[in-house]
Amino acid sequence: QVQFVESGGGLVQPGGSLRLSCAASGFTLEAYSIGWFRQHPGKEREGVSCIATSDGSTYLADSVKGRFTISIDHAKNTVSLQMNSLKPEDTAVYYCGRAYGFCSPYEADFDSWGQGTQVTVYS
Repeated sequence: QVQFVESGGGLVQPGGSLRLSCAASGFTLEAYSIGWFRQHPGKEREGVSCIATSDGSTYLADSVKGRFTISIDHAKNTVSLQMNSLKPEDTAVYYCGRAYGFCSPYEADFDSWGQGTQVTVYS
C-alpha cells in the first residue's frame, strides 16, 4: 500500500535548522509530485513546498523562500525539506503527500498523506 513516513521534526530555537524527511513506499515516485504541507491546530493545511519527480521542478511558498529547500533522492524514495532560519510561525505539523503529475497548491489534489511530524520553534 502507499505509505509516507515523515521524520526529523522536533524542538528548535528561532534561527535554528531542521531537516525533514519523507520516506515513500508502495509506489514509484515517477509521474507524481511530492509536496510538503503544514497545519496549525484549527487551521487549514497550507502548501509549503513541492517537487515534481518528472523534471525536478520545485515550488516554495513565499513565506519560506530563501529559508527552505526541497530535494529528492530517487534511490531512497525520499524527499527532504531543509529548513533554515526557523521562525515561531513555522511551528506546525508538517505532512508530505503525493499528487499525480506536476505540483499543485491545492490539498485536494493530493491523494495520500503521511501521519505528520511536529515542528516547534520556541525560545
